[in-house]
Amino acid sequence: MVLLIITENPIPHQPVLSHQMNLSQYIDHTNLKPIATKEDIHLICKEAIEHNFKAVCISPYYLDIAYKELKESKVKVCTVVGFPFGYSHVATKMEAISKAINGGADELDVVVNLSAVKNKDWDTVESEIDSITTVTKLKGNKVLKLILETAYLDREELEILCNLCIKSNVDFAKTSTGYASSGANIEDVIFMKSILGDKVAIKASGGIKDAIFAKKLIEAGASRLGTSSGTKLIYN
Repeated sequence: MVLLIITENPIPHQPVLSHQMNLSQYIDHTNLKPIATKEDIHLICKEAIEHNFKAVCISPYYLDIAYKELKESKVKVCTVVGFPFGYSHVATKMEAISKAINGGADELDVVVNLSAVKNKDWDTVESEIDSITTVTKLKGNKVLKLILETAYLDREELEILCNLCIKSNVDFAKTSTGYASSGANIEDVIFMKSILGDKVAIKASGGIKDAIFAKKLIEAGASRLGTSSGTKLIYN
């Protein structure tokens, strides 16, 4: 077992949403479907600009399209690495991060090595998190969101992962890929927030289909929401 030493990486605390508060700047407008087409990606980029969403999250295959569509806007370009199962070799993840940043990505959503987590191989997990954080920061100080896949974790595993996020100065701990048995829930976000505080932000994702649930997640501690229902949320 590795010794977990908490380091400071302050991230401003997000205010509690009023019922009327605009959700737009919390939303990563997402399409990670394996059957997504170029037309689908053009559409979500257009919607993201129109509604002032925080980011568009797409597969690496569509990074070039998203970069060209969004480069003159304030919308960030986000792509995924090790998605959705996380068991790619750390060197493969590091190379994918580097290529994504070279291709215009502002933010990287990277799946943790869940196989190592479930085997309690914390040395491997810590080494991977440190390595992917390092390459993300060295290649232009981009934003790293580590996907923990909370549906598969017990409380001990989730606590250790949150502490490793703090130790390695990860920007966001993300709940889910959207491909597990369940996605974000209020209880997990509250638990994560109790550990992460303002040192690491939280991205809730998976199953966020309506504004009421979205606002509850933000009130619980999430400062970013990954959803394919962004336009629906802001009109609710």
